[in-house]
Amino acid sequence: MNRRDTVLAIFALGTAPLAAFAQLQGKVWRIGMLTPTGDDPKPGESNAYAMAFVTEMQTAGHAFGINYVVETRSAHGDYERLPALASELVQLKVDIIIAVTPAAISAAFKASKTVPIVCIGAHDPVSQGFAASLARPGGNVTGLASFYGELVPKNLEMLKLILPKASRIGILSNGYMVQDPALEQKIRDAANKLGLRLQVIRRVSADQLPRAFSDMTQERADAVIAIADPIFYHERKQLAELALKHRLPSFFPQKEYVQAGGLLSYGEDFADLFAQAAKYVNKIMKGAKPGELPIEQPTKFHLAINRGTAKALGLTIPQELLLRADEVIE
Repeated sequence: MNRRDTVLAIFALGTAPLAAFAQLQGKVWRIGMLTPTGDDPKPGESNAYAMAFVTEMQTAGHAFGINYVVETRSAHGDYERLPALASELVQLKVDIIIAVTPAAISAAFKASKTVPIVCIGAHDPVSQGFAASLARPGGNVTGLASFYGELVPKNLEMLKLILPKASRIGILSNGYMVQDPALEQKIRDAANKLGLRLQVIRRVSADQLPRAFSDMTQERADAVIAIADPIFYHERKQLAELALKHRLPSFFPQKEYVQAGGLLSYGEDFADLFAQAAKYVNKIMKGAKPGELPIEQPTKFHLAINRGTAKALGLTIPQELLLRADEVIE
C-alpha cells in the first residue's frame, strides 16, 4: 500500500499508532470515532469514508498523525456494546467524538454532556433530545441530521415504477426503526398509499440473513428493502447474493450495495457526510462551540442502478429512472 492507503487503513481499523511519532508542534487532537460496526478494508484497499474525512481535514490544514489522531471504537454489530465503548472514549479524554448512526449518537450523548459530539446520520435530533433546535443545538451535539424518513418512501415509489404489480414488500430493519418507531409508521403510511403490504423483519444479525430471505420468499414478497444500518452495509455482498438467489429485486440506502450487486439504491452520500463531519471538527478545533453550530441536513443524494442485476432478474428499468440515475452499473 502507498502512504495514503496505509494511513487510511490504520484509521479504518481503529488504531492511532502514529501518535507516538507525531511531531509535537502544539496540541495533538484526539478524535474518537464511535460506530456500530466497522467496514475494514481488504489489503491494498482503503476505506472511502475515512478517505473523505482525512482529505477534508487535510484541506483544512490538519495532517493525520501530526496534529490529530483518531481512536476508533466499533461495536462490530453488537449494539449493546456501544454505551461501554462511548464511556471508554470519554475516559481516554478524547477532545471530540464523531458518532455514526442514531444508536452511536445516543450512546455518546449519554456518556458525556461536555465532550463535543459531531453526529453523522442523526434521525430527528430534536425529538431524540440531542439538540434544542437544528439552528441552535444548545448542548454538546452538532453535525449532520438524516433525511431517512423521507428517503424510504422515495424507494417505495421507485420500486413501484419498476414493479407496478408488486403488492407485498419485505423490510429488513435494525437500528433506525428500533431507535425511532415513528419511522416505521412513515414507511407504512407511504406503503398504504401505493397499495403495498409490508413484512417487517426486525433485529436481523448477519447470520440470520439467510433465514430472513427464506421467510420473505415463503410469504411471497415481491421485493426487499433494507433499512439503513451499518450491519447491513457490512453484509452488503451477502444481501445482494441472497436477493438474487431468492429472485427478489432489492432496494438499498447507499450506492455501495448496488456496486456489490443490489438492484437499486437511493440515499445520502455517506462519503460526503464524512467530509462534512471533518468541517465541523475543524471548526471545533478552531474554538467553535458545538451548541452554536447548526445541525445541517444532507444536500447530496445518489441514485444508483445495477442494470446487470435487473437483466438477471428479467426486469426492465424504466427509462425515466435510468435518466435520473447518478450511476448505472452494467
